[in-house]
Amino acid sequence: MTGSTAGRTDTAADRLPAWRAPAATRSNALPAGAWWLWALGLATAASRTTNPLLLGLLVGVAGYVVAARRTDAPWARSYGMFIRIGLFVIAVRLLFSVFLGSPIPGTHTLFTLPEVPLPDWAKGVRIGGRVTAEQLLFALYDGAKLAALLICVGAANSLANPARLLKSLPGALYEAGVAVVVAMTFAPNMVADVLRLRTARRLRGRPTGGVRAVLQIGLPVLEGALERSVAVAASMDARGYGRTAHVPAAVRHTTNVLTLGGLLGVCAGTYGLLAAEGAGYGMPLLVAGLAAAMAGLRLGGARSVRTRYRPDRWGVRAWLVAGSGAAVAAAMIWAGNADPAALHPGVVPLTAPVLPLWPAAAVLLGLLPAAVAPVPPSPTGFEERV
Repeated sequence: MTGSTAGRTDTAADRLPAWRAPAATRSNALPAGAWWLWALGLATAASRTTNPLLLGLLVGVAGYVVAARRTDAPWARSYGMFIRIGLFVIAVRLLFSVFLGSPIPGTHTLFTLPEVPLPDWAKGVRIGGRVTAEQLLFALYDGAKLAALLICVGAANSLANPARLLKSLPGALYEAGVAVVVAMTFAPNMVADVLRLRTARRLRGRPTGGVRAVLQIGLPVLEGALERSVAVAASMDARGYGRTAHVPAAVRHTTNVLTLGGLLGVCAGTYGLLAAEGAGYGMPLLVAGLAAAMAGLRLGGARSVRTRYRPDRWGVRAWLVAGSGAAVAAAMIWAGNADPAALHPGVVPLTAPVLPLWPAAAVLLGLLPAAVAPVPPSPTGFEERV
């Protein structure tokens, strides 16, 4: 009976319905690129609208997925920091509108600040003066758009393992990718160190606020960051990082031409797609630039001598996560062309924003990762009982 019970316990997870998300393990964890594609899709959708209702819905979708699928890793705690940065961006945008004015005309005057006289060569610029409700509402919409974009990117930073993302980069970008990964992990680790030191000081009955406490906490935090940097450098040196293969000069020159030409083609194609008069040549230039850039990156990877341990495999769940973000971005772009007034509510005259139904329904597609992505283990290491 003991053997049969153990057999049933071992196969209990296999008998779960196929649609239920499995528990996350090292073998079935989603590739970091899937999370970044999902988050960039939400960020693209946020960049196409100034409707505060849609922006709030995008932030809510990103926050729900982060709450449902983030782990207890140090980088997973950075989402709250991105929310604070977004609120700070909105506050700065409103302050700039109040003190530096706005080109938005308005008739509803809220208050008037003393205006600083400026010389004739500074026409069009003012400091102080009349502040209207229309200009503040326009600044609020504009700041909320940038804040939502930052929060969506912060969701990817909280869900994706930077080390796994580094494994997916082409060999030509490996060195630049290491610098990006170190930069992305430094801030979350520093925040974790600050929280750990403040908790230790609080348990010892020492103050955690004030200039003196900040100075006493800052030195251990910088010391810990330096130790991590030295440890990373030692591990990279032990693994032979920096070795390059011999590549002929002709291949190097071809790589530079393809990469530079491809990037210029991507820039020109993107400009053509954004500009109304360049719609005819934008897509061909973009496709040709992408092809040339990919060829250059592939040739450039030949000089990087490295192997890949346990490469990430893109399964059905990874494609669903990435595809949900792409679907949200595509739906918002199409909605902007079909009904731009719904995505960009006017401020002159003052009108309340309206939530467009089918773009809002398209944004809800971004919730798919909360259902299909593997469930991370609880911080205590034990599963919740239902």
